[in-house]
Amino acid sequence: MSDLSKLIADTHATLSRIASDFSPAVFASSLAAEDMVLTDMILKAKHNIGIFSLETGRLHKETLAMLDKVKQHYGYDIAVYKPQQDAVDSYVAQHGLNAFYDSVEMRKECCRIRKVEPLNRALSGNKAWVTGQRRTQAATRTSLLVEEDDPAHFMTKFNPLADWSEDDIWNYIRDNGVPYNALHDQGYPSIGCEPCTRAIQPGEDVRAGRWWWENPESKECGLHVVDGKLIRIKSVAA
Repeated sequence: MSDLSKLIADTHATLSRIASDFSPAVFASSLAAEDMVLTDMILKAKHNIGIFSLETGRLHKETLAMLDKVKQHYGYDIAVYKPQQDAVDSYVAQHGLNAFYDSVEMRKECCRIRKVEPLNRALSGNKAWVTGQRRTQAATRTSLLVEEDDPAHFMTKFNPLADWSEDDIWNYIRDNGVPYNALHDQGYPSIGCEPCTRAIQPGEDVRAGRWWWENPESKECGLHVVDGKLIRIKSVAA
């Protein structure tokens, strides 16, 4: 068995255990490459795990196009959660449309409104949630676990691709004909909201294009943070 074949088998085993032991469970997809790998695995194997995405109101058109691509390719409608419009309007009125450039605090408040609050609604009523995070994505994720406690949402959180490399992701996509975000072919290995994401240069960290004006240690949006710290509470054998 090749290394990738073992990773695929282990990931399917994790997804099967999530579906059987942690139902109801949901997968939070950013519609980027890693998340398309998990989408492909979940839908083709019919793992009983729902899939949702956060439509922040500032996404690239290429990212939004992935919703239709998934529908066309798999016959599946990804659930979409949007921010509360009054909260968005209040932020813009008080601070300006692009105040997230002014400080880390303003950026994190924008992320809270556009991502964290909708995520909380999407996770409500579930026992576990799944992400496409990998250890090699960023300095903030080097201690990522496949399974961890999420005290912010009182549930278990799974990162089934934690052990996968960038090459593993793209080999799977090519081998299985998985649709992917066109921005990946334009120098965007990590994709978030349009004003907060840029293409990277050869040799840069894969998340260098996310909030590029900040220090690497601050580059998390709050989806995986409790009281300012990344959620790495308890290692659980997967």
